[in-house]
Amino acid sequence: MLDLRWTIPVARWSSWPAGAATTPDIGFIEPLVRRRLSTLTKMALRVAHDCAAHCDAVRLVFASRHGELGRTTGILDDIVAGQPVSPTSFSLSVLNAMAGVYSIARRDRSPATAISAGAETLGYALLEAHAQYSADSATPVLVVYADEPAGERYGSVAHEASAGALALLLDRDARWQLECATGPAQAGQCPSAFATQTDALTHGLTAGAAATWHGAGRSWAWAVHGGGSI
Repeated sequence: MLDLRWTIPVARWSSWPAGAATTPDIGFIEPLVRRRLSTLTKMALRVAHDCAAHCDAVRLVFASRHGELGRTTGILDDIVAGQPVSPTSFSLSVLNAMAGVYSIARRDRSPATAISAGAETLGYALLEAHAQYSADSATPVLVVYADEPAGERYGSVAHEASAGALALLLDRDARWQLECATGPAQAGQCPSAFATQTDALTHGLTAGAAATWHGAGRSWAWAVHGGGSI
């Protein structure tokens, strides 16, 4: 049984799909900064801008299972090779790098949180966003999830992330409500139809329907309620 339930208001959402043929357009970021950013951060910034460009202030919950793993791996390779580590690469390798770039570009000093929780990262990011919004609904909360698969050297990863990004804006003027639920997985439960939480939630948002995902020991479910297409 799913024993933890909460509902969040969704004003806008945006996604950057896995396997997109083009590079995310982030022309709202100054060129000197833009050229240093990874594809992961560019995807995250694109969907964030789509959702919250009109907001004067927005609290940010950034979530990623692996974060800037490719950049971090490059830094470790440099150390092994006895090469100096680039200060820029180091500063952009941390999990909250995207949050910092985004807040600086917007000149927005609202709080930002970075979350990583394995294959269930997106679900827990939505729970964190709910907690923040419940405490203060005056300022919107923006959830941004972005990820890329780990490299081959890391071996097999269960419920591996696909390259892509998803953002949702929580605001009290929202027309849609996203019902979220989670609880222990049940013995004999049928396998999930979705490889990742992102796949499940994106399907639910696109279809305006319910979607479920089962991980290692926990099940997650989402259902969209409201008028019109989301």
